[in-house]
Amino acid sequence: QVQLVESGGGLVQAGGSLRLTCVASGSIFSIGTMGWYRQAPGKQRELVATITSGGSTNYVDSVKGRFTISRDNAKNTVYLQMNSLKPEDTAVYYCSAGVYYSLTYSDHWGQGTQVTVSS
Repeated sequence: QVQLVESGGGLVQAGGSLRLTCVASGSIFSIGTMGWYRQAPGKQRELVATITSGGSTNYVDSVKGRFTISRDNAKNTVYLQMNSLKPEDTAVYYCSAGVYYSLTYSDHWGQGTQVTVSS
């Protein structure tokens, strides 16, 4: 069993900042790529950012220069620093992790945390 628990969401005014945290726990040998996705009402879930175990990052164009993904491998934790937030960033944010355990690899998701940006 692997659990991903997100925290740090909330309500913020446009131009403000939030920092999301996701901690993975359970049957983990190591974690490959970790990421953040989001889903706004009536829209499909979309990739926000990913980070490999070696620290290589990837961002969707709409958040480049505003969001920063990072991770602490020793703590099985991934972060998303969100600055200059816009109303269009409003969504439920989910973290994901590719977990290695006992010669298997599996993808896991958190339960989501709501981010609301008011104009």
